[in-house]
Parts: sequence; structure tokens; C-alpha cells
Amino acid sequence: MADHDTPILQGLFHGGIHPAEHKEATAGRPIRELGVPEVLHVPLSQHIGNPAQAVVQAGDRVRKGDVLGKPDGFVSVPVHAPTSGTVTAVADYPAPHPSGLSAPAVTIEADGRDEWTDLEPHPDFEHLQPGEIRALVRQAGIVGLGGAGFPSFIKLNPGPDRAVDTVILNGGESEPYLTCDDRLMRERAGEILQGGSIIAYTVGAERIVVGVEANKPEAFAAMQEAAAGWPMVDVVMVENRYPMGAEKQLIQTITGREVPSGRLPADVGVVNQNVGTAYAIYRAVVHGEPLVERVLTASGAALAEPANLLVRLGTPIEEVARACGGYTDLGRLIMGGPLVGSALHATTAPVVKESNGLIFQARAEVDGALALPCIRCGACVDACPVNLMPNEMYNLARNKEFERIADYDLFDCIECGCCTYVCPSHLPLVHYYRYAKSEIQAKEREKEKADIARRRTEARDARLQREKEEKEAKRRAKKKASAKEEEGKGESGDAREAAARKAAEKRRSMRGEEAAGPEDATADSGEPSPGSDQQEPK
Repeated sequence: MADHDTPILQGLFHGGIHPAEHKEATAGRPIRELGVPEVLHVPLSQHIGNPAQAVVQAGDRVRKGDVLGKPDGFVSVPVHAPTSGTVTAVADYPAPHPSGLSAPAVTIEADGRDEWTDLEPHPDFEHLQPGEIRALVRQAGIVGLGGAGFPSFIKLNPGPDRAVDTVILNGGESEPYLTCDDRLMRERAGEILQGGSIIAYTVGAERIVVGVEANKPEAFAAMQEAAAGWPMVDVVMVENRYPMGAEKQLIQTITGREVPSGRLPADVGVVNQNVGTAYAIYRAVVHGEPLVERVLTASGAALAEPANLLVRLGTPIEEVARACGGYTDLGRLIMGGPLVGSALHATTAPVVKESNGLIFQARAEVDGALALPCIRCGACVDACPVNLMPNEMYNLARNKEFERIADYDLFDCIECGCCTYVCPSHLPLVHYYRYAKSEIQAKEREKEKADIARRRTEARDARLQREKEEKEAKRRAKKKASAKEEEGKGESGDAREAAARKAAEKRRSMRGEEAAGPEDATADSGEPSPGSDQQEPK
């Protein structure tokens, strides 16, 4: 247990809220491993970025850890088989998404053997180059397990122009109900720190700071004990204020550095990773295990026995509920926390990498109040941890004034839900911000496509004009060459004609001389010419 005199770092960010925690139902429950279900549905999209592309087909036998889908593009990671068995389908299946729509997934019928594929452990990771570690993390399919789902290998590559000196392991977990990170820190603190050391080695940082929220004294004590032999590690207790677990807010609280708008933590020398992500990186590098399971919190008043469970990815949510004694009077099912999570339509959807919580709220827990007009009370402005003006952004989003809303720094919104939580009119503010962001991004994509089409057209026109000019230049050059050739032919023809005339004259002159020569000779000698007075012999 942490000492009561342990200093608590106060959050340096504006706003924030203190919602009812609802953590008591699971905080005292150790992590329990859920068995492998008979059938698993593994979505090919489980993270931010492009979905993986299937590399298996129905009838294939796979082992635990085999690649089911390969990355598609840079912001993408593979997905792996969570157990051994036979692929029975590669087809659309209900996705754990608020839309309730289906998405491509690989269905596996488990064979009960849970046989691992061939693994390549690297216990002496210091012998690897940072690039090799990033490759291992990507090949293991690791993404942010705090709920963001961003591919972790990208965070581990801050770039040559960014000097990172600090790695923060985020143990804030400030959302209500969730206790999976709390339990992970209590039970596997050493492995988390080993994962943190791999991260620090990869990014070149010399310091690791573990930030634990003040409502987790047991986790704080466990991390301090594990860090006793790590000179580069500091374990600090931070204020219990939502959204302390948000990346920029935790960085500012621990380091005093503020990440500027539109910039990344690496721009201020920090890399931030969730403690669950650090644990997964440790398993991937040291043991060679890809990400095929995760710890999640199953809670809520509708659930009979709330718990912290180690669950295979692709496990139907219904199986998780069954392992917790089932549910009754379900009013709403949320994947993630109640403030930033997604409401799901069915328990047939599977557990994915982003599933840090499954909240089975009873009907009595669901706020069914109707939304009323904004009364401009300013409560949302006071609560916003990013110093935005949520009420103005709401009005602009509702009126589809997307060009104006950008002037209010819409994309700085971290969608924490503080504004929605404090709104006395029960306005779904965050939904409007997400809507506005998606519309703006869609317009930007359309503009980008139009710009690409315009540049292609301009390039084509320029090419055709260039080819036309080159063709005309060749034609003129050929014509000029022909003219010179004709001129050359004309000059040589005149010369030949003059030479021929001269030769002809010479020949005529010679013939004339030959004809006149004998007569002149006879006259000079005084002798008669042949045949003058003589007759030819008969």
C-alpha cells in the first residue's frame, strides 16, 4: 500500500471532471483467464488505419499466432489466430462498432489443442537494432491498448529530428468502471517495466516515468516495488481527475511540457504508451508472442459477476457475459468506458484489440433524458480540458458550418466527453464533434482527389503539348534537312553538267583535230594522196 504522504502531482490542464467511478465492483478482482470458445470471429480491422488483408481461406488449418491478415499500407498491422483450429469462413461479420454494420472477419473453429505457431523470442533485445524492434512490434500486431488502437510501431519511430528523453507509461485509467490496467500493474508490474525498457531503448530515452492515478494505491505500490532496481524509472502518483489518462494531459502533468496544437508528444521529447501496451511489447519481443489476447474489464449493474478477464481476441461478447454469470435488464452495452466508449447493438460482436472494457449497463443506469436547447450556461467551457468552446462548436456543427468550426480548433478536441457529462440540457455534444470531423475529413479527401485529378489532367495536357512541340520540331528539322539536301543536289548537278559540257567540247575538239590532220600532212610532203591518180588493184 502506498504511503499516505506520497506526493500527488496536480493536473496542470484546464477543466476536467470527477464522475462517479464505479470501480469498486472489479478493482479487487484478480485477472482471470477466460477459456477458448468453440468459435472465434477475428475482425481484420482492429485498429486505426487500413484493415489487414486476409491471407487465409476457408478450410485452412491455423495455429495460435499464425497470421490471418497482413498489413495493408503503412498505418496497418497484421492480425493473428488467437488459437489453433480450422478457418471456416472469411466473410463479413457484425463488427463491434456503433453502426452495427458488418465487416470482414476470419472465423475459426477451435480444435481444443491451443497449439502455438513457431515463435522467435529475443530475451537479449539490446542486441537488436531499434529498427528491428519496431519490425517485431509491428509483426506482432500491437496497437495502443488503452482504447486508442493506434499502431505502436509508429510511435516507436519519432524520427531523426526529434530527440526523445522520456518514456511515460500511462497508468491513469481515469474512465469509470475500468480496472484492467489497475490489475495489470498490481499483478505484472515487472513485465510492464521490462516492456518500458524496450520502448526506451528503441526511442533512445534515458528516463521512464510511470504515472498512476491516486485512486490506485495498490498499483502504485506494486510499480514502486518493481522499480526499486531500475535507476532510470520513476513512479509518480497523479491527481484523480478525468481525463488524466489522456495523453497530452498526462504529459503536461508529469513533465510540465505542453504539446502544441497539431503536434505530437515526440515534438516535446516524450513517448507515451499505455501500461497494457508496454506489457504486450514485452511479450512480443522477449517471448516472440503476437497480440492474440488482452485483459479487459467486464462490469455494469446488468452483469451478474463483474470481473477482469484475459480474453482471446475474436471471442464473442456473449461468451464474456456468460463467463460473468450472464446479464439481466440490459439497457446499454458499451465497449470501452462510458465516456468515450462505443455503444454496441448486439452481444454477438467479438472482442478486439481496442476492447479495454465491456460495460453492461442496466436500464436504470442509462440516462434517458431528452436533449433540450442549449441554455449557454458555460458549464462545458469550464469542463473542457483543452480550453475549447464546446457550445459554439456544437452550434456550428449542428448548422453544418464546417468552414467556421475549423476556426474553433475542432481537431484539438480529444472527445473525452467532459462537456457532454456536465451539460444540463443533455446534449450529445461529442457526437456532433465527431460528425463535424468526419464531414470535414470527407471534404478534404474529396478536395485531395479533385486536386490529384487536376494535377493529372494538367500533367497530361503538358505531356501532349510537349509531344506536339517535339513532333513539330522534328518535322521542321526534317524539312530543313531535306532543303539542304536538295540544294546540295542542285549544286552538284550544275557542276556535273558543266564538267560534261567541257568534256563534250574537248571530245569534239579532239575529233576535229583528228579529221583535219592527214590532209595537212599530205599537202606538206608533196606526194599525191592515195587514190588520186592510181587505181585500186583488181
